[in-house]
Amino acid sequence: MTGTTTPARSAKPHQRSRKTHRRLTAAFTYLFLTAAGVLFMFPLYWQVATSLKTVQQTLTYPPVWIPSPPQWGNYLELLDRFPMFQYIGNSTFISLAVITGTLLSCSMAAYGFARLRMPGRDLIFVVLLATLMLPGMVTLIPQFVMFQRLHWTNTFYPLIVPAFFGSALYIFMLRQFFMTIPVELEDAARMDGAGYFRIYAQIVMPLAKPALITVAILSFVATWNDFFGPLIYLSDNEKYTVAVALRYLQGSVRTRPENHLLMAAATISIIPPLVIFFIAQREFMQGVVVSGVKG
Repeated sequence: MTGTTTPARSAKPHQRSRKTHRRLTAAFTYLFLTAAGVLFMFPLYWQVATSLKTVQQTLTYPPVWIPSPPQWGNYLELLDRFPMFQYIGNSTFISLAVITGTLLSCSMAAYGFARLRMPGRDLIFVVLLATLMLPGMVTLIPQFVMFQRLHWTNTFYPLIVPAFFGSALYIFMLRQFFMTIPVELEDAARMDGAGYFRIYAQIVMPLAKPALITVAILSFVATWNDFFGPLIYLSDNEKYTVAVALRYLQGSVRTRPENHLLMAAATISIIPPLVIFFIAQREFMQGVVVSGVKG
């Protein structure tokens, strides 16, 4: 009787040690992630805190960590002195137009690379991927000369039209996702008389919602934060985007101590990308994971 119970008793301390080890590992992991999260969130906190300080508090050393009282009037002063809503409207219009062009062109090209059989398809796809290694500065001057001869400078066309000709990165991501869609669905639709465009529009695109949202978010963030393109092609102040407006405001800070207004403008500028990401974060994460599953 005693011999049968001894192994069970000896197994209990081993199980307890394993549970203790797992709990300690989980506690250390959560502690490390919490510390890392606080560290990464500190610049954002400092930005928001500085936007709520007075001019004297921004120049005080040692620095003021918590503004007291918060100067919410800094945002009203910013909006009175700078047309931030106009800049945000310009960036929003350009970003939405770029998203539209990117989704249309990249999804069609990706569907062709994923499903259509034609001679040299793989070679063309390799050449397309090779363009990812081409620096943007190499094509900058030819593109500027082309848009200048088209009389498109100081307009939004140079910032929007290239999106309707596709992007190698987004085509690659969508192609990877399209290859995970079962071919049997398309075969069944083809037996019912559906053509390639109908299959693309009514079957593939609805199933590719996570990948499309991922591409839309990445395209929106890249366009919203783009500084070099608007700086080169736009010359009128009323056509500036948020990125160029922040740089213009940063230049004025050098002559006058207005870091609080600069941080207020930066805080306003990050609100649209954050809102879009939090709304579509589930589809975004799913699209990022699935778009790299199959090669």
